[in-house]
Amino acid sequence: MKNYLIFSIVGLTVLINSCTNGQSQSNSIKNLSATEFSGKLKDLPKAQLVDVRTPDEYSKGHLSNSVNIDWRGNDFEKQITGLEKAKPIFVYCLSGGRSTAAANKLQELGFKEIYQLDGGIMKWRAANLPEITGSQTKSEGMSRKQFDEMLNSDKLVLVDFYADWCVPCKKMKPYLDEISKDMADKVVLIRINADENKAICDELKIDALPILQLYRNHKLMWNNTGFMDKGAIIKAIQSN
Repeated sequence: MKNYLIFSIVGLTVLINSCTNGQSQSNSIKNLSATEFSGKLKDLPKAQLVDVRTPDEYSKGHLSNSVNIDWRGNDFEKQITGLEKAKPIFVYCLSGGRSTAAANKLQELGFKEIYQLDGGIMKWRAANLPEITGSQTKSEGMSRKQFDEMLNSDKLVLVDFYADWCVPCKKMKPYLDEISKDMADKVVLIRINADENKAICDELKIDALPILQLYRNHKLMWNNTGFMDKGAIIKAIQSN
């Protein structure tokens, strides 16, 4: 009976320690809203700030004092190991997908205090927070006037906001093209690259990808954020 009691206590202790360690590990990554992320950066001015987008994306606008280490680059892990694991590290991308993967990798590599920008720089821009832009990127793409002109049609206009790096966007493109061809008598498809058209995305509050919007006579009839299969898109078109 005494031995059983000892084993039970030991087992309970191991279980508690296991749960505690798991909780500690998961808590090393903290997802922060744009305003929280900005505030935390001010609280920790010497923290490491990493933009995990491509160099091209980075050149078109980034957070002050950030370094660019492309998550999909061949030497991401090699570059990351040059940073200090004991110091806080902040990560962000355009909408959150790549920074989530990068944050998990940082945790795996032993970084102890990781902050991720929830929703990425799109949410940062939507909150009108400061951003550094290069002189070669003064053009922010189409204007609102140009966008409105694209909606001039006696048919429905389906607008697809996408990015080249966005995996769901890539999956949806083939059947969006099919819909555009098969339903040409009913709908016109317009695709807008969010990376190349920052101004209109900011004005329309496009802060995630992919986003589909359906217009009739310039009036927004329907919209969807995130991946959507072909059948659901056709159903939305037919119901409007």
